[in-house]
Amino acid sequence: MTRRWNNPLRDPRDKRLPRIAGPSSLVIFGVTGDLSRKKLMPAIYDLAHRGLLPAGFSLIGFARREWEHQDFGEQVHDAVAEHARTPFREAVWNRLSEGIRFVQGSFDDDDAFDRLAQTVKDLDAERGTGGNTAFYLSIPPWAFPVVTKQLARCGLAESTDDVWRRVVIEKPFGHDLASAKELNAIVNDVFPEESVFRIDHYLGKETVQNILALRFANQMFEPIWNANYVDHVQITMAEDIGLGGRAGYYEGIGAARDVIQNHLLQLLAFTAMEEPVSFEPNALRAEKVKVLGATKPVRPFDETTARGQYAGGWQGGKKVPGLLQEAGFPKDSTTETYAAVTLEVQNRRWAGVPFYLRSGKRLGRRVTEVAVVFKRAPHLPFDSTSTEELGQNALVIRVQPDEGVTMRFGSKVPGTTMEVRDVTMDFGYGHAFTESSPEAYERLILDVLLGEPSLFPVNEEVELSWRILDPVLEHWAKSGSAPEQYPPGSWGPGSADEMLTRSGRHWRRP
Repeated sequence: MTRRWNNPLRDPRDKRLPRIAGPSSLVIFGVTGDLSRKKLMPAIYDLAHRGLLPAGFSLIGFARREWEHQDFGEQVHDAVAEHARTPFREAVWNRLSEGIRFVQGSFDDDDAFDRLAQTVKDLDAERGTGGNTAFYLSIPPWAFPVVTKQLARCGLAESTDDVWRRVVIEKPFGHDLASAKELNAIVNDVFPEESVFRIDHYLGKETVQNILALRFANQMFEPIWNANYVDHVQITMAEDIGLGGRAGYYEGIGAARDVIQNHLLQLLAFTAMEEPVSFEPNALRAEKVKVLGATKPVRPFDETTARGQYAGGWQGGKKVPGLLQEAGFPKDSTTETYAAVTLEVQNRRWAGVPFYLRSGKRLGRRVTEVAVVFKRAPHLPFDSTSTEELGQNALVIRVQPDEGVTMRFGSKVPGTTMEVRDVTMDFGYGHAFTESSPEAYERLILDVLLGEPSLFPVNEEVELSWRILDPVLEHWAKSGSAPEQYPPGSWGPGSADEMLTRSGRHWRRP
């Protein structure tokens, strides 16, 4: 049983008051990596700057570097100065730095983990952390078994009525269904499921959570959010950069495993799920599990999926290499940098509505969005020439960048003739709210410390996502063909366009 610390001065009904973490510490494994330097450390500082961490909060780094506490403190300082969202304030930094510690060692070093256990104990005595500790595994999945077993061996994994212990896991959550089940079993052998927090940073974005607000707080959308009115849904995550320097992670993984299995299927779940009875974690998860359980890939895969690999060429006025010329990638690599799949949700609400998911590198621009495209009006009492420039109504939720929502609909063009053309109505977070949105890792790290699991996928969600994607991956592996080459700065391979044109549809060009 874990205990959630509550501020006795806070009325839980008053949503204006922030949630402040109780006594706690955070241990980061893999503290020398890019994720820690660019995201985790800045997010911790930003939480401290906003007053959301307790006075005695402590940060412990674990790595093989021969650093002293102050050396690690300097690394955190430099990361914060370069990447923090909020302004650097010496007073905030001084308070935070008092709780920074470092433990040197390797994952198989018993003495190092014994020192870690002693450090956690000492911080409880010195800073009043209560022994409450979250362990952030910013490490490759192959290292999970040894680290979790070490935590169990030295007594750091066990929660009691008065002390909580939690583990945070970064994707990838396996590379297929079988490995995901094995990984879940390894972690759950040490930490119970309610103490496991699987990070999908997209779920920490304000605009992803706004999908729920948009759907369930507004009467105008829900009546048309179904197969009677929706023609199809497009979910896109596009990046305009390549993979230079990431061969160690990306080779053999590819766009489908890296993005579609987690980020995009979670976006699909938020878009397609039924209304939960409440936004308590169990109720929210139940609806996500139901919709993922009803989601299936559409066959035949030769016509309903596409994969590609960016070639060399010119992008943004610069000559860029293709994947096969990037350092670390084999010259015959078949790793896809673009993936698109067609899915269907087999329930009454969505029967017959295709969900098109795509992700790629070196595309036309960086954008992540959910586009709900509606059917055309059944009768248009206009001359055909009056509506020749009229497209389909669409509601587009922009996750990044330029976070917001756009509605596309038809309007009369000013003049003496009846001419109808598409116009857009736009809502932007930056224009509507004076406070900037927190980074996703701020929200998620705070939720870990609070023991708030709503935005973290559970075992069943992870395994259902692999159950959806595995047949596609197996088909691609058996086909023996290489991914189709596409030019940098384009919107992917020609086969992806053909995937939609077969049904008379086309991809949006954001």
